[in-house]
Amino acid sequence: MSDDQHYDVIVIGSGAGGGTLTHRLAPTGKRVLLLERGDYLPRERANWDSTEVFVNGKYRAPEFWLDNHGEEFPPEVNYYVGGNTKFYGAALFRLRPQDFGEIQHFGGKSPAWPIDYQDLEPYYTQAEHLYLVHGQHGEDPTEGPVSAAYRYPPVQHEARIQQLSDDLEKQGLHPFHLPIGVNLVQDERGRATHTSACIRCDRVDGFPCIIRAKSDAQVICVDPALTYGNVTLLTNAYVERLETDNTGRAVQSVVTQLGDGSTVRLSADVVVVACGAVNTAALLLRSANSAHPNGLANNSDVVGRYYMRHNNLALMGVSNEPNPTTFQKTLAINDWYLRADDWDYPLGGIQMLGKSDDEQIRANAPRWAGKVSPGMPFEVLAHHAVDFWLCGEDLPAPDNRVTLEKGGQIRLSLDQNNNVEGVKRLMHKLEGMLGDLGMHKHRLIDHSIYLHKGMPIGATAHQAGTVRFGTDPASSALDVNCKAHDLDNLYVVDTSFFPSIGAVNPSLTAIANALRVGDHIVESLG
Repeated sequence: MSDDQHYDVIVIGSGAGGGTLTHRLAPTGKRVLLLERGDYLPRERANWDSTEVFVNGKYRAPEFWLDNHGEEFPPEVNYYVGGNTKFYGAALFRLRPQDFGEIQHFGGKSPAWPIDYQDLEPYYTQAEHLYLVHGQHGEDPTEGPVSAAYRYPPVQHEARIQQLSDDLEKQGLHPFHLPIGVNLVQDERGRATHTSACIRCDRVDGFPCIIRAKSDAQVICVDPALTYGNVTLLTNAYVERLETDNTGRAVQSVVTQLGDGSTVRLSADVVVVACGAVNTAALLLRSANSAHPNGLANNSDVVGRYYMRHNNLALMGVSNEPNPTTFQKTLAINDWYLRADDWDYPLGGIQMLGKSDDEQIRANAPRWAGKVSPGMPFEVLAHHAVDFWLCGEDLPAPDNRVTLEKGGQIRLSLDQNNNVEGVKRLMHKLEGMLGDLGMHKHRLIDHSIYLHKGMPIGATAHQAGTVRFGTDPASSALDVNCKAHDLDNLYVVDTSFFPSIGAVNPSLTAIANALRVGDHIVESLG
């Protein structure tokens, strides 16, 4: 790789945003260079080892960021081809139509987007089809109108989760099949057929898929894109900064450190950043120059600000009867997404998590073992566990932000009590139903300690909002097509562009938007 390489498009980052965009551009014949700071994830037995993945953090990036107080913490980031989708749970939800408008929360206002649900709806459908999403439209009363059905049927509930669904319906609620991206073919009983790539195992949530059956960006987008001769992937390529031309209106060079330690300057007609909300902001900030003293795309001073990550709780109920479920991540409820019968503000949604095992529980048991019946060994507890993921909306605040220390280290300032009342009430709703759902009353265990390793600020899987888009250059960094207001050839297509985050997993929205922006870039290139 030499300095004289010029491309039509350079994409920085190969996750849900960058990988999908590359897939969109591949058939156009345009010369596309995809830069990924990591390498391919090793395929090995440790991919599915709970202790290695969750406790030892084997695949987590070996770096530390600073919090508000200057204390170091290890962020949950992974630098591999496919980005963080290698480790996501593949729950691929659309935002609700209301999420695109202003919503009053107990803790403040969620701002409106410069586009509405219908602008993104065709791309949501394309994203669902591309990422092999299994689901059933029409079950969730909060979802918006759709232009086409899911291409793949919902993943069928196993017996204990079907019973949970039935019990929730008896409470007057509307459980629905969780939309999930897996390459699964089911027989009439819901079992994986002999031709199915997915085997319906218990490793779907938080583990990389060793058999390539989870719809991550590498498998779905990057690898197929590389079959085109006009697409090049460069791994172990860390982009140090972006340099602008003499006018300050265009990115002229992508300064990249290669795996051998050498540095090259690459160029393209269009440069797209998709490093994740924290690292994208960091790249733009460290690219400051005389024309852009506060960083690229930052005349508005919003780059790095308005960081969001959801108010999440990972909780475990203890079933009266054993829960032999293997593939547990098949159910969700959004009945209190926008409001509750006893509260006029949004609470959020509840989803199933992947099934806990005794290794995950035992590893962190000392922190809460006294709250669990001493007569219930870890193996028995795991066999009775029913795992829930509660997701509430985090509101954008200007002081929740990414900044850089003098040496370049990332500082992530975050108010962890931002709009948390809704998800607390959501937890109380779930607690109040335990007895009616066939579970021990008053035994709802917070096991986020092993999912997040006791570092809530480090739970960055749903990061968003640091390079927000909008119509006003004074209050946003990007226009409605996710092009920087201040530069003519710089785009951002990861979740940085979100002005609000809603209360569902952000991946499908990032994927759909990457397809939308890809169409715009193709049109602009001619």
